[in-house]
Amino acid sequence: MPFIHVRLFEGRTQEQKQAFVDAITRETVRTLGCSAEAVDIVLEDVRKADWATGGRFWSDPSRS
Repeated sequence: MPFIHVRLFEGRTQEQKQAFVDAITRETVRTLGCSAEAVDIVLEDVRKADWATGGRFWSDPSRS
């Protein structure tokens, strides 16, 4: 049973998330040969203030 955990910045609409999980599920079924019912996907929204890359938070106004 594939389990896919995706962290992304908050702010996507439910429609965007639905389109994403539909696409990921289809591709997982195609690639791994499993059933769609076997694919679990967890989307985790993360605030930019809680995510840093290279020592700088994504919420930092100087990031462009």
